[in-house]
Amino acid sequence: MSIIETIPIDHVPADHAVHVAFFKDVQNAAFLHSQLLARNADFEYALIDASVAVSRTHILAAAFKAVTARVDGSLKTPNVHSELVASLSSANNIAEAYRRYGISPTTKDVIAVKIVSPGPASKSLSAEDVEKHLKENFQGTPVPFSDESIATSTDWSKVRKYYKLNGLAWVDAIKDEAERREQLETLVLGAMALRTA
Repeated sequence: MSIIETIPIDHVPADHAVHVAFFKDVQNAAFLHSQLLARNADFEYALIDASVAVSRTHILAAAFKAVTARVDGSLKTPNVHSELVASLSSANNIAEAYRRYGISPTTKDVIAVKIVSPGPASKSLSAEDVEKHLKENFQGTPVPFSDESIATSTDWSKVRKYYKLNGLAWVDAIKDEAERREQLETLVLGAMALRTA
């Protein structure tokens, strides 16, 4: 069984592939974090702390924003993967976005996104190549990249703090848990969209 999912995103050029894997109980987060800090090209992924992810749509919206910025030549970060992590933020502080949404040495659950696009570095990477690299380097349990799996990792207190959603009495008054999550997801996506408005 494959540990990655290749996801087509509407309105993204067909020559850009988005591969996503989700790992729980990652044992080597410090190593993965160090590879990002060292700018090791083999580890050029968007490594997202799953505790601040609210849904598939949340992650894929950031992927769409990052790919669009790359295609338009308007990246504000060194590459499309760091742009994806920064795109999760509702603020313009890139360093803060990395700290809040990216992997840290203590992260337990990680969503890994690899965007393969035309160019010399990633031209020959297939889904199988990405999966092989992930299997060899991630010490964690692969789980489906689904809303249900993401929900088991989401830390709503962090999400509310980072997206400034505390004190919304109308949201807190919603008794149905699924409806409350849906409303919070909508607010998170709106905050991300307004950042670039």
